[in-house]
Amino acid sequence: MKTLLSLIDETPEEAIIVAPEVCLTNFDYDSFDKAANFTKIALPILLKRSENKTIILTVIERRADGVYNVAKVLHKGRVVHEQAKAYLFKFGGEHDYFSAGSSDEIVLFEIDGIKMGIMICFELRFKKLWQKLEGADIIAVPSQWGKIRTQNFLSLTNALAIMNQCYVMTSDTSNSDMTGMSGIISP
Repeated sequence: MKTLLSLIDETPEEAIIVAPEVCLTNFDYDSFDKAANFTKIALPILLKRSENKTIILTVIERRADGVYNVAKVLHKGRVVHEQAKAYLFKFGGEHDYFSAGSSDEIVLFEIDGIKMGIMICFELRFKKLWQKLEGADIIAVPSQWGKIRTQNFLSLTNALAIMNQCYVMTSDTSNSDMTGMSGIISP
């Protein structure tokens, strides 16, 4: 949390910040309740930091029907969009711990005249989701993408930018077994 807050504070006003997937807690499957509780503590702090910035991150959230990996978009002190990860990475066992969200939540939303969309990590692999976000100016992709599939990550994010003629903002964790690739890809 301290690292994220420090990085947020270093960005200029009106910046769009995309944090890596579940960056506050990581995929700590044995401590989901602690992670979900930490989300409740962290969110008000992050909302204050979003007064003059847009912050996009995913958090672990317990809902009545399960635990979800939820993308939140914070802007002007409010949550302006959220969507639960609809396509879970079965090879990584996510489906054993998380409930899947609905792909109906994957929609365009607008912030200050900028049309945006989000795909959470593995969702990047599904062309039908690319089509749902046609017309976006920016698509954010918070990720924890494995280093062994670095070329796939590069190919998919570049193709998404080209096919949808939009900017793609990626943020991947710097853990040694992940790509660590974060950046902005132009169309």
